[in-house]
Amino acid sequence: MTPSLPPAHAEEPSLPGLGLIGAGAFGSFCLPHLRPFFRIHLADPRPDLTELAARHGVRAVSLAEAAAQPFVLLAVPVAQVAAAGAAIAPHLRPGALVVDVCSLKLEPLRLLQEVLPGSVDLVGTHPLFGPNSGRGGIAGLRITVCPGRGRRHRLVARFLERALALTVIRSTAEAHDREMAQVQGLTHLVARLVDSLALPRPSQTTPSFEQLMRAVEAVRDDSEALFRAITQENPFVAPLTARFFAAACEMQARMMPTTASLPLSGMREEPMEDAA
Repeated sequence: MTPSLPPAHAEEPSLPGLGLIGAGAFGSFCLPHLRPFFRIHLADPRPDLTELAARHGVRAVSLAEAAAQPFVLLAVPVAQVAAAGAAIAPHLRPGALVVDVCSLKLEPLRLLQEVLPGSVDLVGTHPLFGPNSGRGGIAGLRITVCPGRGRRHRLVARFLERALALTVIRSTAEAHDREMAQVQGLTHLVARLVDSLALPRPSQTTPSFEQLMRAVEAVRDDSEALFRAITQENPFVAPLTARFFAAACEMQARMMPTTASLPLSGMREEPMEDAA
């Protein structure tokens, strides 16, 4: 269940301001979960931003106004991190805390440290869930927190654990990306391959097949930008995919001679017994 609050909550002056940059699938998904704790200032170029903001009881604002809040959440694709960071940099107040939610951590944090002023703190997070897996509620789901600049990654971790009831995994950016090469890179690769077969859904299934199809369905609606970020922009994915395709070719080579080497003259049909 997602929180439901009256629209007037968006103007509650006792709550700290949070600038949410990005109202895509995940940014929009965040709104009802963060709204009880912040006055959210939502910025995005989408034409229906005003309607979206009104629906969630938050404010639709310019990029400059969102970036001027004490807390700023970047919910943009990996490919847009550098541009978004450069765009908000002139408007950030000294002492602000910037948090990103990219599925990779090494390169986004490096880029943000380059373009953001040294007077702001930076924390990297990666929610290990999305709108599909979190549609029934996010309590207990996992999120990774990585230090960026400053020490407020501890504050972010406590908020995520205590306020949102998430399970926090503390990690370095490099350790995160190395593990995500396996956890996300391999999962998305296999799921995309299976999905591309366009198989009809059988009526006779096994538990293992159902688990495979759940994995396919969990990532089927992910954007192409996210798929590219996970499989191509993580430097630790390429060696793993090379091993994957090499193993697939080796398996194919072991399987094919079993049937291909049989001479057709040696294959004859056995007479079928009558069913009756």
